[in-house]
Amino acid sequence: MILCIAQISPCWQNPEQTLDLIKLKVAEAKRYGASFIAFPEQIFTGWDPMDGDTFVQSEEGGIVSALRKYAYESSIGILGSYRESHHPRPRNTTVAIGPDGCILARYSKLHLFSPGGENVAYDPGEHISVFSYLGCQCGIAICYDLRFADLFRLYRDAGVHLMLVPSAWPAARMHHFQLFITARAAEFQMYVAGINTVGVTPVDHYSGGSVIAGPDGTIVCQGSDQQELLYTEINPEYAENVRSGFPVHRDRKDALYRSMKPCSHG
Repeated sequence: MILCIAQISPCWQNPEQTLDLIKLKVAEAKRYGASFIAFPEQIFTGWDPMDGDTFVQSEEGGIVSALRKYAYESSIGILGSYRESHHPRPRNTTVAIGPDGCILARYSKLHLFSPGGENVAYDPGEHISVFSYLGCQCGIAICYDLRFADLFRLYRDAGVHLMLVPSAWPAARMHHFQLFITARAAEFQMYVAGINTVGVTPVDHYSGGSVIAGPDGTIVCQGSDQQELLYTEINPEYAENVRSGFPVHRDRKDALYRSMKPCSHG
């Protein structure tokens, strides 16, 4: 599986213009041999934690419909994130689409970024999402989810080889972005691909730096601070070999963890 991560800037609050850009990037990725392309968080509008009102759409709306068309026309898998209609508040949702234009999976952000007020404007998701693509088990998380290792453990237990993490991670905290991606990859012996945006929006400044870490925690691909497409081969057999060769998770003691209490020395 050749994964392309599209480190691009949103056309702020302009889904139609952004979709035109995405169409070009999808075609370019296909020309260069990619089998799947992933875009940053809420790329169609730019991520705005306080805006749960504008450009909110259902899965049948123009954004997802266009992505399905692009996937079918170019015969490539696509991952895209948008503001999904939901009651009482919208969800920050990502869809994975197959090369036949059919939806493979959908995931709504579980951990909303409360420091920025995202939990006020959006409803959280309730489920993990796993799909198979060219023999690779894939999972989806979104940006702030990277800070919560328990989520990635659920995906590891579900047999995931590759985590796709569309993000709008600000330049001021980029050291944390790389730290969490490499830590989650090493902890759970999986590929973790953080697809970050780039440029300046009314919300923040973004410096790209998209990262893919391998199942041993080694960085195998890293972006600059400019718009670009990055390509990496994802090998699920390698992830399985890392897990079997260094079976750290069989040494977990879950029952003991649940029963342990602080030891008093008073």
